[in-house]
Amino acid sequence: MAKNASRKGPLKGSLDSKIEDLIYRLLEEKSLDKKRLLSAENEDGVDEADTLSFAKDLVVPEIFTFCQTKDLSMLRVKKVILQKSIERVLKQVIDEEAAEFDGYASFKDESAELVPKDDNLVPVQDNNEFNKNITDQWAVRTGNNITDGETEATEAEAVSSQAKKRVKEAGTGKSKRQKVKENRTPPSTNLESLGGMDDVIAQLMELIGLPILHPEIYLSTGVEPPRGVLLHGPPGCGKTSIANALAGELQVPFISVSAPSIVSGMSGESEKKLRDLFDEAKQLAPCLVFFDEIDAITPKRDGGAQREMERRIVAQLLTSMDEISMQKTDGKPVIIIGATNRPDSLDSALRRAGRFDREICLNVPNEISRIHILKKMSQHLKIDGEIDFIKLAKLTPGFVGADLKALITASGTCAIKRIFQEYADLSALSDSQMEVDQTGILDEKAMKNTANIIDPIPLSTIQKFIKNFPEPLNDEQLQHLTIKYEDFLKALPTIQPTAKREGFATVPDVTWANVGALSKIRIELNMAIVQPIKRPELYEKVGISAPAGVLLWGPPGCGKTLLAKAVANESRANFISIKGPELLNKYVGESERAIRQVFTRARASVPCVIFFDELDALVPRRDTTLSESSSRVVNTLLTELDGLNDRRGIFVIGATNRPDMIDPAMLRPGRLDKTLFIELPNTQEKLDIIKTLKVSNGTPIADDVDLEKVIADERCRNFSGADIAALLREASVLALKRSFFKTDMIHSVLDNDLDKEFEDLSVGVPQEDILVAMHDFTNALRKIKPSVSDKDRLKYDRLNKKIGLE
Repeated sequence: MAKNASRKGPLKGSLDSKIEDLIYRLLEEKSLDKKRLLSAENEDGVDEADTLSFAKDLVVPEIFTFCQTKDLSMLRVKKVILQKSIERVLKQVIDEEAAEFDGYASFKDESAELVPKDDNLVPVQDNNEFNKNITDQWAVRTGNNITDGETEATEAEAVSSQAKKRVKEAGTGKSKRQKVKENRTPPSTNLESLGGMDDVIAQLMELIGLPILHPEIYLSTGVEPPRGVLLHGPPGCGKTSIANALAGELQVPFISVSAPSIVSGMSGESEKKLRDLFDEAKQLAPCLVFFDEIDAITPKRDGGAQREMERRIVAQLLTSMDEISMQKTDGKPVIIIGATNRPDSLDSALRRAGRFDREICLNVPNEISRIHILKKMSQHLKIDGEIDFIKLAKLTPGFVGADLKALITASGTCAIKRIFQEYADLSALSDSQMEVDQTGILDEKAMKNTANIIDPIPLSTIQKFIKNFPEPLNDEQLQHLTIKYEDFLKALPTIQPTAKREGFATVPDVTWANVGALSKIRIELNMAIVQPIKRPELYEKVGISAPAGVLLWGPPGCGKTLLAKAVANESRANFISIKGPELLNKYVGESERAIRQVFTRARASVPCVIFFDELDALVPRRDTTLSESSSRVVNTLLTELDGLNDRRGIFVIGATNRPDMIDPAMLRPGRLDKTLFIELPNTQEKLDIIKTLKVSNGTPIADDVDLEKVIADERCRNFSGADIAALLREASVLALKRSFFKTDMIHSVLDNDLDKEFEDLSVGVPQEDILVAMHDFTNALRKIKPSVSDKDRLKYDRLNKKIGLE
């Protein structure tokens, strides 16, 4: 008895599969033993049907011993579990035998012989003599003497051929799957469906379109066309989309491969898949082969590849790409397209000329590209009114194509919800309930710092809509279902850009309205960063092309970080916030790699503002006391700021309160050439700051409060902007405390009396208005101390004179 490969049983567990293979192996050994014994007794030859052994002749103890002898891993399986699994698998194998050999008399006879006709009979052991009389028993059971010989020969031949077939299939050990022919037709999309990628499309048509459509030009001139193009860039920029659109535009066979599907568990199987893939490409030539996420199978062999199999896959891909030259494909080009968002992790041998000849970076789209992308994505939408795509593009910095697609989808969801609410005809009770709900919504909107999200539709509205419209809506009803510009604006805050998940902080929500005083610093930052981003053509007219770097330094709490956030918001540029020490790593080379990665991300998202907070921790002064690893970090940042790499469109802002600890090379022109000292505010600036904070935070101030008198207090002399914010917050907390706690006594939870515990504690929003009074500020001044002492202030003044930046 051998394993039937064409039949799949319900056995799914790995243990059951092992036991099933071992049972078939036991049956094969018993069949071979029977064949040798019959051959020794009968010199005339043995019929294959006589040597078959069946699973119904086996018993559980015999299989149990055989399994533990042949597979040592079975010794670790509990006896009860193993026995139950053997019984389950044996029953399944016997059922398969009965279905397969039901028509053969030998199987029926053996089954009948095993059943005793009388309980008093002693069971007789099987012997080999029974097999010699099988043909005679067939002849007797047919009942037709004329066809006895024919029936015997036919049935014996069928059993013999079935046995040979099963033995042959069992030798392979696995069922053969029929090879499904893959669909290699070109996609239905074309380049018309893409927007904002004209420069990339032009390069791809030059590198891929011309060789595919007109290979005779290259053959006649003897020029070898490119064999591969590598597309890289942040996720969501359209690498996969442009590859599919290009194949649909050229109308050539398109082999799309997900790189992880190449990897197989069998040794050598992965390399065979690659060889078969390239052989198929040669047969379909001219064609395109697209490897998506190619970095999964092509890691660096000198450290990135952890296993020998990964190195073999890389080597196989290299040799396969070398074999698709025009001479070996009969003048029909085969071009490989790879897509990855981690190009640095690819093996260097793959990125040389002759393999991936050209690397095209798909950057985060700029404002003009976003306008074209939004127009292309919206051309099939049912839009009511005009859509201000220019304003939408300005409101979506850092958005890639996938994010803009999500914005379109979210705006459509807003429109559908609006139609639901318009069509739902609520009853009088529902109307009253709706008024209550609307009151709650208005109260919620009146609160500060509430996230602007798409409000879900009330369940009652959906139920009423389904009740009123059980049938699909007709064309007249669907005419009102349109998307408006307001839907885009409502959906915009709900979309989180991919860049933000990739390490960007996108645009902060801090505006100049949140910044008090610092008017001179604002003008300098506006000229150094905001205007070059908004109007770069004016700066190019006067010969200014390199972006400026700004170092903000001064006492802590003076608004250095706040200024950087306001600048990023004003310029509407992408914003990367780096806390100085977070780039440092204990492993050699990792800190430098983190710095390079920051600038690589910035180049992919131009224009971009990189803000280094606490810069003195990242680039300390290089001297003999500094370790070698720290010096390498400083050197890496210096070369990124002003090295061979282009820094066009990347603006750097640094903030520190220890400029004397920063390496002097950072402060030379071309790097952080503009140094701005942000000193402690004077009395007028303090008043401006506290008024700005009062407006931006919405703090209710009583009529008896004189802010000028508060600021003029001697205790506010060394207050910074952060100290003034803390003073206003503490005064607000004291006002809340006066409203919450009517008495100074708070009942303990241990009393287990909730009524008494909350008797004097108001847990809800108080009905009366809470106002911050003058005595709240007076009490707050007793608690808040300045963060900068007189000694520190003198030190910063001396440092300012020393650096010469007054």
